[in-house]
Amino acid sequence: MGDVWVGSWIASLVIGLLVWGLIGWAVVRYRRRDGDAPAPRQTTYHLPLELLYTLVPFLIIGVLFFYTVKASDAVLQESDEPEVTVNVIGQKWSWTFNYMEADNPDVGTDAHEVGTLEKIPDLYLPVDKTVRFNLESADVIHSFWVPSFYFKMDVIPGSPNSFEVTPNKIGEYDGKCAELCGEYHSLMLFKVHVVSEEEYEQHVIELAENGNAGELELQEALQATLPTTAPEEEA
Repeated sequence: MGDVWVGSWIASLVIGLLVWGLIGWAVVRYRRRDGDAPAPRQTTYHLPLELLYTLVPFLIIGVLFFYTVKASDAVLQESDEPEVTVNVIGQKWSWTFNYMEADNPDVGTDAHEVGTLEKIPDLYLPVDKTVRFNLESADVIHSFWVPSFYFKMDVIPGSPNSFEVTPNKIGEYDGKCAELCGEYHSLMLFKVHVVSEEEYEQHVIELAENGNAGELELQEALQATLPTTAPEEEA
């Protein structure tokens, strides 16, 4: 995604420099001097030039389209056996993260974390591990977005989506909903923690030990997110 973005900017800059150069040349060449401005030679048509400014834009669009499709296919490619699976539920107005680690002998259990309007959830990911995100919505259309991943995907009720990512840099990153989903859309935030594999596994174990064992289903996640009082009343 980064390569396509940078490449598009480079192509735009080259075209911009060409256009600005031609504008500058026309301004200098045909500027008004002491007398009248020199009149350029008039022609009814110029077939090679017309073909040039018709075909070149199609060529540019074709090249950008080719690399965009190529990047999209690569981003959406999924492995047969992802190393980590996180089932993500979007609900009004927060997120539920289900860590599917029952088959991991070092963890031995699934665990979940539910965000609320009062507390944003934390998403833990192991560094250098392929993570499969399975996205579902409990109510309306949301959009799962981690800006640092250069990627987002819609979370649509009744239409599960999925994608994979391999985080390769330890750190904390912001996540949010990128689809206007209702009154408290702006509160659908989460924090991504890319950590070592050991720290990730320890976090899942601690969630299970603290009463968050197992996978949370759609309606359970929705009920767990509902506040007892509205944020305006608490404020």
